[in-house]
Amino acid sequence: MNAQPSGEPSLLAPRILLPFLLVSLIWGSTWLVIKDQISEVPPSWSVSYRFVIASLAMFALVGFKRLPFRLGAKGQFWAILIGVAQFSFNFNFVYYAELYITSGLVAVLFALLMVPNALLGRIFLGQQINGAFMAGSAIAAVGIALLFWHEYESSPATLADVLLGVALTVAGILSASIANVMQALPKLKSYPILTLLAWAMFWGAAINILLSWVTAGPPVVEMRAAYFGGIIYLAIVGSVITFPLYFSLLREIGAGKAAYSSVLVPIVAMILSTLFEGYVWTALPASGALLAMAGLLVALRSRKPKAK
Repeated sequence: MNAQPSGEPSLLAPRILLPFLLVSLIWGSTWLVIKDQISEVPPSWSVSYRFVIASLAMFALVGFKRLPFRLGAKGQFWAILIGVAQFSFNFNFVYYAELYITSGLVAVLFALLMVPNALLGRIFLGQQINGAFMAGSAIAAVGIALLFWHEYESSPATLADVLLGVALTVAGILSASIANVMQALPKLKSYPILTLLAWAMFWGAAINILLSWVTAGPPVVEMRAAYFGGIIYLAIVGSVITFPLYFSLLREIGAGKAAYSSVLVPIVAMILSTLFEGYVWTALPASGALLAMAGLLVALRSRKPKAK
């Protein structure tokens, strides 16, 4: 039996594996909800409502846990940057992408988040990319390619729509990756995660409201119970519960491995689609899902990247 090096957490230990799986399961469910959020309401306003509620809930959680509310000038600077990258640009790009391509295509593409996370983590955090992680990523990439091809073949979108949707999704991936690596910088680890997230969501919501008013006009609300329920689910379950867990993983196991949760997300989304939308599995997506899972297991068994 291989022992983990001293001070290095096992990636299959419950305190690592359980939040990893919980984040993957929840984010896998959000794609179906997001799809319902962009019918009549401009995507930017739906993103705004989501993070207004999420920031309020996060501040309530900070108060409940008796954590400090103040970040100081430097802390607010980082909170604004994370808010812009993670809670404004990232989600606006993703929501708008779903106007042009299916949520399945967006979810599958987002599984590639592990690539820029690993590269940026190597550049800015000095985190090593070892052989097991590269091998696992290569296996998972083949699985993701099969899933993407299946989703593309079954998509009603035109080639122009697909290219625009892919470009928007890639922009969202890069925005999320920048925020992921930024949050894991050593200088930010001194700030409580919940306080930092509360302010980042606040600034993200403020920027989203400004962008929405400029680009889409005054607020638009769809008077439908499912729409309001979706906003609350995405804000509380899809944001307030998941982001503290995910950002904790970023700090502990590194940006590349934490982003492997995105590999599970499209598989979870497809399973939920099977249960609620009658999705039928064929050989292509089944093979892709198995390869993605195999790559995930190989990567997660690799050791934690060490900083230079």
